[in-house]
Amino acid sequence: MADQLFPVFDLPEIPDDPEYEERYRPSVYFDFDEGDFVRDGANKLVRADGREAFMQWCQKIVATEREEFLAYSDEIGTEFEEMEDFPDRNSRECEIERTITEALLVHPATEYVREFVFDYSSGVANVSFTVKGYQWEEEETMSTNF
Repeated sequence: MADQLFPVFDLPEIPDDPEYEERYRPSVYFDFDEGDFVRDGANKLVRADGREAFMQWCQKIVATEREEFLAYSDEIGTEFEEMEDFPDRNSRECEIERTITEALLVHPATEYVREFVFDYSSGVANVSFTVKGYQWEEEETMSTNF
C-alpha cells in the first residue's frame, strides 16, 4: 500500500528573468509606405532580424490608436485623437511624450524612451525620439508625424 494518497513531485524551476535574446524574435519586413510585406525577387517574404522586427513593432504601436481595434488589448497603442483637447503646444507635447512612452514600455524588452524633439517647420508636427532595448549597446531614433 502507498504511503500517500496523492503523488508528490518537484516542480520545475521557472527563471525570473528570461534571456533577452528571446524577446527580440525575427519576423518579416513590413513596408509602411506600401502597406504590405516586403518580398524578394522570388516573391518570398524578406526576413527581418529581431532588432529590426522590434523597431517595426515600435512604429506600428505608435501609429495604432488605443482602444480603436478589437484585436488589440487596451494596453496597445497611443492616444493621439485626444490631442485636440489640449489648448497649448506645451500641453500637447507633454501628452505626446507620455502616450508614446507608455505605449512602447509595454514591450518587456524596451529599456527606455526619451529625448523627444518636436519640429513644426513642415506645417505638421514631427516628433523624433530615442528608443533603447535592454540588449543593445546603442540607441535607435524614430520619428513620426501628427
